[in-house]
Amino acid sequence: MRERSLLIRGLVLFTAIIFAVRLFYIQILEEDYKVAAENNVVQKIIQYPFRGLVYDSNDSLVIYNSPVYDLMIVPKEAEIADTTAFCELLEIEREELEEKLYKAKKFSSILASKLIEQISDELFAKLQDQLINYPGFYVLPRTIRSYNTQSLANVVGYVGEVSSNFLNRDTTDYYKSGDYIGIGGIEKSYETYLRGMRGVTFKVVNVQGIVKDDYQDGEYDTLPRPGENIHLTIDLELQQYAEKLMEGKVGSVVAIEPKTGRILALVSAPSYDPHLLSGKNLSKNFPELNSNEDKPLFNRPLQARYPPGSMFKTIQGVIAMHEGVVKSKEIIRVDHSNIGDLAPPGPYDMVKAITKSSNNYFYLIMRRMVEQGAEESQFIDARIGLEKWREYVKEFGLGRKLGVDLPNEISGNVPSLEYYDRVYGSKRWKYSNIASLSIGQGELLVTPLQMANLGAILANRGYFITPHVVDKIEGWPNPNIKKEILPYDPMHFEPIIAGMEQVVRAGSGIRGYLEALKLAGKTSTVQNPHGEDHSGFMGFAPLDDPKISIAAYVENAGQGGRAAVSVASLLAEKYVLGTISRPWLEDYVLEERYLPKNAPRPTLAEN
Repeated sequence: MRERSLLIRGLVLFTAIIFAVRLFYIQILEEDYKVAAENNVVQKIIQYPFRGLVYDSNDSLVIYNSPVYDLMIVPKEAEIADTTAFCELLEIEREELEEKLYKAKKFSSILASKLIEQISDELFAKLQDQLINYPGFYVLPRTIRSYNTQSLANVVGYVGEVSSNFLNRDTTDYYKSGDYIGIGGIEKSYETYLRGMRGVTFKVVNVQGIVKDDYQDGEYDTLPRPGENIHLTIDLELQQYAEKLMEGKVGSVVAIEPKTGRILALVSAPSYDPHLLSGKNLSKNFPELNSNEDKPLFNRPLQARYPPGSMFKTIQGVIAMHEGVVKSKEIIRVDHSNIGDLAPPGPYDMVKAITKSSNNYFYLIMRRMVEQGAEESQFIDARIGLEKWREYVKEFGLGRKLGVDLPNEISGNVPSLEYYDRVYGSKRWKYSNIASLSIGQGELLVTPLQMANLGAILANRGYFITPHVVDKIEGWPNPNIKKEILPYDPMHFEPIIAGMEQVVRAGSGIRGYLEALKLAGKTSTVQNPHGEDHSGFMGFAPLDDPKISIAAYVENAGQGGRAAVSVASLLAEKYVLGTISRPWLEDYVLEERYLPKNAPRPTLAEN
């Protein structure tokens, strides 16, 4: 019995010692219990980083950050003694407050969420003094995008709050509810560079909402890391001039520096002011812009598809000479028996065929490429010839994505054997069924960006650099560009370029001629079964040392020798010569308007 009594006493003493040690730890050492004992809470506050700044090619600031403030709530800690006074302070109705409180509780009772987004500066000033009376509420500083220009909307894109659908699909585990993310343009394609990294602070806050101290002297705090600054290839002054030329029109203009692939201007018309989708304006203006029949959100240079028309004949000429089915100075006599033609019948070599844009000449040389006698059957022979021709065309960047550093680029279309098999049946079609391809019509579809890149290929006599709009990221060159060399003798490009020079000097593009500019190009009257034809032009300048290649499409504007070549020529003059010496041509372009009511618009094509 004595031993049992000693054992029991020992256990009681041991238990008492454990409780005493634990009580000492809780009361003296453990910070969390000290906080709770003093009726305090630890509040986790997200520190959002500044998004990277964006500059144009001349280091002019294009996009910067403006401060805004969100009113946050932690429902479990929230206390509203006087609801009427609180509504008056926030300048909202009681029903709206109740709805917001319900949404916050539904999201989480213990996690902070936004009660009111982007409050005004005036309301922020009032809240600073009054929030002490409303525990569970605090103001969180954020930033929104602001712009030093009304241009470039389709290039820069916009920023918005991440959606629940996005969060459900996100595999990076970076984004949280309430975060902002780039949604279009470079804001989307360079999101990981621009967004920076969130920071976090832990504060000891009492029941009155007053911050008393850093939790554990800031041991667990992390500083936000600002996003990286980006320098564009876009010349803002040139971009603004191009947008001015396209006012009142529907179409695209793309200008590229041939030797580098740097996109100097990229215009989708009509467009919109980027301020319309900044901050709280996004929810207000997006539905209207999205439903606008002229589709200002539709990035035409990358997403609109048109037949290339006569601009495509430059590719046909290079391929035919490479294949050896024609020589540059070989004379081919043509009549109008094969295909419709505005060029007169008669003898043609390559230079004259480009200059006069002879449809029948290019009909004949493509037939030589497709029908090479590889098989006795015309149907099988056409299949072999077309597949070979198709691979040549894709080397020029058609029928595939060029890899531009902007989202939603489409590939256009170079029709395949499988397509014609579906239309006509396997081995039941021949050259006569596909002859419209010879003049850049039929099922052949290109984007304005691909045509501007074609101008760069011709200017370089056989190579191109990946077109891109971002030049440097925080001082480092853009790593996402490469050089593609086409497998053609540079000499095959010379007769094509000689013809392009004559097109502008004395042919269909004469409206764009300026001796000091030395513009070479090819016009296209792009067939449009839904209404007036589209006006197209592709070219480069100066002829001897190309500094700019340009493609212009003006919808429903008729002949390529009018609106498109005029826009392209003025833009090239502005960039190469630094001035405009033809006010009459500028007046002509600015006065023309091509926005017919209910005219069909290009639709977003599948990638």
